[in-house]
Amino acid sequence: MRCSMLDCMEVFSKGIHRALVPLDSHMANTSGVELVESASSYRMLTQMDLLRFLKEHESDIEGIISRPLSELGAVTENVYAITDRTKVIEAIKCMRATMLNAVPIVTASNAHEEDHKQLINGRGRKLIGTFSSTDLRGSLLATLQSWLPLSALDFTEYVSKGPLYASSDSPRQLVTCLPESSLTEVIDKAVTKHVHRVWVVDQQGLLVGLVSLTDIIRVIRLSLQSESRMM
Repeated sequence: MRCSMLDCMEVFSKGIHRALVPLDSHMANTSGVELVESASSYRMLTQMDLLRFLKEHESDIEGIISRPLSELGAVTENVYAITDRTKVIEAIKCMRATMLNAVPIVTASNAHEEDHKQLINGRGRKLIGTFSSTDLRGSLLATLQSWLPLSALDFTEYVSKGPLYASSDSPRQLVTCLPESSLTEVIDKAVTKHVHRVWVVDQQGLLVGLVSLTDIIRVIRLSLQSESRMM
C-alpha cells in the first residue's frame, strides 16, 4: 500500500494536479507501464483527493506533519504577485503568460517606477487579497468585460458578495499561515477551505512565500522515503 501511495505522491509532487490511476490489475507483481496496461478500470485522482486521504490518516504520519513548515522546507519563497493598483485585464494577462491559477494581491509601493501591469516579487509586501481564476468561473462575457477596468482587489471584494460565495456564512477570507505553523495546520486549511495554496506571512502580515499542494505532497513523500531508508 505504501509503495502505491508513494507512486501517486511522486506524480503529484512534480506539480501534476490530476492523474488517471489504475484501480486493479489481473497481473500480480506488476508495476509501471505493465500495471497500467493490465488494469481493467481507472479513476481520476487529484492532489486534493490525496490530501484528503492523508488528512483522514494523519495519525500514520503524525511524526512528519506535526513539524513546522520551515523545518520541512515546505515554503516556496519565490512568489509572484500583483498590486492593489493592478487592473483585472492586466492580472488576467499576467496569469495567462505565466500559467498561474492564482496570485496574491499586495500593497503597491510608493515608487513611481513600479509597473502595475506586470507581476512583481511579492515577498516582504503586505498581503491583502487573492486573485484567482476560480473567481472568473461562469462569468458571462458581457459581465466579464465590465469588470476588466476594475482593480483586481475591487473585483475580488465584489465577487465575494456574489452567488459563488452566497452559501458561505462569512465573507471570503485570506487563507494564510506562519512559517512556524505545522504542516497539519496547513493541510487542514487547504482541505477545509478547498484551496490549492496557502499564503505564508510573518507576524506583521507581510508575504513570506506560499505552500502549494505540490509542496505539501513533496515534503511528505521525501520524509516517508527518508524514514524507509533508516529502517
